[in-house]
Amino acid sequence: MGLGDEKKEGEASGETSDRENRLSRMNSESSLSPTEDDEEDEERKPELGPMIALKEQLEKDKDDESLRRWKEQLIGVVDFEDVGETPDPVVKILHLTVRSPDREEMVLTIPEDGVPNPKGPWFTIKEGSKYTLVFNFRVTNNIVSGLRYNNTVWKTGVKVDSTKAMLGTFSPQAEPYQHIMPEETTPSGIFARGSYSARTKFVDDDNKCYLEINYTFDIRKNWQ
Repeated sequence: MGLGDEKKEGEASGETSDRENRLSRMNSESSLSPTEDDEEDEERKPELGPMIALKEQLEKDKDDESLRRWKEQLIGVVDFEDVGETPDPVVKILHLTVRSPDREEMVLTIPEDGVPNPKGPWFTIKEGSKYTLVFNFRVTNNIVSGLRYNNTVWKTGVKVDSTKAMLGTFSPQAEPYQHIMPEETTPSGIFARGSYSARTKFVDDDNKCYLEINYTFDIRKNWQ
């Protein structure tokens, strides 16, 4: 959330035109100013070849023992019951958990309609408390590459926090995966207490979104 310091250019030589000076200043300012594309991770990516269904890849050369072992080293042992005929992976976020040493775990189930609690905050957390977020999710049909967690928080319409974390690449399997985020501490004080709005997204390397959920939460003096 820091602001970049604007730095003035030194005087140009007599041979440098005013037009070149203006272009130089424009390039300098644009390099310091963040854009919406930067915040939404919409940078251009190299075009890759067509995706192939995982089942088709696994069945190729299946009689070759050395190739089979090599594929297992790359992607692990895959449950064929969770592999489909299409190349697109399926990621289902089962629930989010808030862990804190000060209280029992809060398990937040993801609603089907994407609205956790339209009448109030999804959860309340105590100010100045340590907590850890835990994600439980299941992957089927194909490998998901570069699954990421993006979270943005606002208070009274002002963005106060933005978190982006790489979860990893995952193969289809029957058992859910679990990812534990680093421990954090909630802010404290009269200005920290109150209601917040947030948007959480889970996307992959292709910017395919598997969950986008908007919700509110409170920071209070005590747990509720």
